[in-house]
Amino acid sequence: MTQYELKQELPTPQKQHDFYEKLRGKITSYLESHGSASKIAPYLLFAPDLFHLLTKSLLDQRIDGKSKVLIGSGILYFIAPIDVIPEGLIGPGGFMDDIIVATFVVNMLLNKFSPEILEEHWVGDQKLLDALKKISETSDGLLGKLPARSLLGRFIKTSK
Repeated sequence: MTQYELKQELPTPQKQHDFYEKLRGKITSYLESHGSASKIAPYLLFAPDLFHLLTKSLLDQRIDGKSKVLIGSGILYFIAPIDVIPEGLIGPGGFMDDIIVATFVVNMLLNKFSPEILEEHWVGDQKLLDALKKISETSDGLLGKLPARSLLGRFIKTSK
């Protein structure tokens, strides 16, 4: 059997939980101060929920090692300070690329595992599959407006 290893160690469960709480707080306060009139506002609170789903799925014994490498990559993308749309430059709206990457990872998992496994770890207000459908429908339109669209498009096409 082939062994898969992450190149970088994952944060401790406490750091992951702290990140979840900090992320939810940042997004909530941003939406309260800037209003929720933005087209992306309804999607921003999916970021902490998707992060939580990925971290809990990583610990699930029913998910194989190769899939856990994909999950770990999605978690590290959330935590990385530099990505396609940096949160440090444009605020919580910068989580849209993180949401798109996490949705991609979760869709890959749903193609391989029963939805019930992932639903166990979902803490969002909507049902997981409904939330993913909503994100997927919107992400195509958002990708077209991103300056890095071609880079993301290539990643998504080659990863399918």
